Amino acid sequence: MENLEIPRIPLIGEDAPSFSCPTTKGFINFPEDNKGKWTVLFSHPADFTPVCTTEFMGFQDKKEEFDKRNVELIGYSVDGLQSHIAWVRNIKEKFGVDIEFPIAAHPSIATKYGMLQPSADDSHTVRAVFIINPEGKIAALMYYPLSNGRNVDEIIRLVDSLQMTTEHGRATPANWPENKIFGSDVIVPPASSCEEAKENTSKYECKDWYICTEKMPK
Repeated sequence: MENLEIPRIPLIGEDAPSFSCPTTKGFINFPEDNKGKWTVLFSHPADFTPVCTTEFMGFQDKKEEFDKRNVELIGYSVDGLQSHIAWVRNIKEKFGVDIEFPIAAHPSIATKYGMLQPSADDSHTVRAVFIINPEGKIAALMYYPLSNGRNVDEIIRLVDSLQMTTEHGRATPANWPENKIFGSDVIVPPASSCEEAKENTSKYECKDWYICTEKMPK
């Protein structure tokens, strides 16, 4: 089999690659149509596969939570639009779940987003997740192998963390908002001078000068 060139993966902070294509919910021009909103773009290896089916139902189950956060969901695989439509209908028939978010259909998306990784599989996309901010920039990305389903709650948690940083300029600790030591508190940017370190320790809750926290903004 001919070796495929491994496409470059878009990096955090870069513009999200643009695409225009049909979806199960109509034509989309991305990122123009989603400007002003956060987007979770996620790929799956193929339609009518068991792990992917559970994931799509998992994303649909949490769609209201994404909506509350001003997040648009876009699913993707290298299969064609008719296959997507048939799969959505099958999920409704077999599981009683309506997939309300669009599933995009265009092979260039796989290449532009580095979703085809020949060492894993020559033709199926890995399980990629791109979180894209309202300005159309890559905010975070996650890659899973074909065999392992994603945790949708973790994706929501990451969206919350990114929005906290964007809106309030605060970082979040491990396992936030349920960190063992800090709970839901958020991390103040570290001091950049001795004077600022002294000020921070008197103004915030600090374990030491370099790790100061405050209550999570509402």
